[in-house]
Amino acid sequence: MHFTTRIDGSTACIAVHGEIDYDTLPLLRAAAAALPPGVTELVWDLEHARFMDVAGLHLLFEERSPEGPVRRITVTNLAPQPLRLLMLATEIRPDLELTRLFPDTPTALLDD
Repeated sequence: MHFTTRIDGSTACIAVHGEIDYDTLPLLRAAAAALPPGVTELVWDLEHARFMDVAGLHLLFEERSPEGPVRRITVTNLAPQPLRLLMLATEIRPDLELTRLFPDTPTALLDD
């Protein structure tokens, strides 16, 4: 697994290439933690992350550290398997608020 980080103003995009699992989770957390404090939005581009296990859920939904900056987190370009995992997780735990990860997606599309 590798990733690329692009920063444009106050938005950072981290594009993941490979699997998101417990082996890669520390690297991805470290990448997010290393972003400059002025970054207020983090977009996870998962187009090339064809597999994600529960570690991906931790990455996207975990509580943020009170010492860290407040960032809006969204995802884009989800492959079918990671999207299915997110949908299953929110069926079991509706409090995960899937819609916050997809702010520009009509809710009806997520309910299909």
